[in-house]
Amino acid sequence: MRELIRLPKFLASGGVASRRAAEKLIAAGRVKVNGIPVREPGRKIDPQCDRVEVDDIPVETAGEKKYYLLFKPKGYLTTVRDPFGRPTVMDLFPEGAKDGLFPVGRLDMDTEGLLLMTNDGELAFRLMHPRFQIEKKYLATVKGVPSAEDLLQFHRGILLEEGRTAPAKVKVCSQGKRNTQLLITIHEGKKRQVKRMCQALEHPVISLKRVSLAFLNLKGLNPSAFRPLTREEIRKLSVMVGLKDRL
Repeated sequence: MRELIRLPKFLASGGVASRRAAEKLIAAGRVKVNGIPVREPGRKIDPQCDRVEVDDIPVETAGEKKYYLLFKPKGYLTTVRDPFGRPTVMDLFPEGAKDGLFPVGRLDMDTEGLLLMTNDGELAFRLMHPRFQIEKKYLATVKGVPSAEDLLQFHRGILLEEGRTAPAKVKVCSQGKRNTQLLITIHEGKKRQVKRMCQALEHPVISLKRVSLAFLNLKGLNPSAFRPLTREEIRKLSVMVGLKDRL
């Protein structure tokens, strides 16, 4: 019989958080076991059979770590599986490479650009946590011509349903009579954040592309293509999120 372990211990062994902090994550409803939210810190799981996620990011404790940078094209869901059979980013990987992979964060189906794919739950969790302020840059073509006051709002924070966004950076790349292209830099991960920020300013997004995550960019990649991260890139990401002790 395989040994069952308490959920906080499993999360701590996966590097997600200390046991005490893991209990708080569980109480907040941020932990799922086999797709179902769990709020009881005493819950025991079978690490070999049960799938554990924190903020929809799978937690892994063993096995070879894999890291890929994908140029996600439009028309693909950023998810591991879709119950309706729609194309997902997993379809862009060959069978031998995609085992255990999951996307770090999300891009909408009609959004393209840089997406990190890994089976390293510890690194993924930290890259998405706002405490580490990992910058993500987007090229957004928006309807109309934002005013100077509109652009200032990005820096001040824009009020959304769940609260005001953290200060963002914005730069006008090009401007026409009807549309404007903006380079927007954020370090939060609110759902559909860039689109909602622009919509709140009454300049809805026409097209959106994530062009960078931290120091990673799409140089040398075409849509649908991917490449493994180099050892130096993995090292730099680990250092940025406080994981240098495991290098």
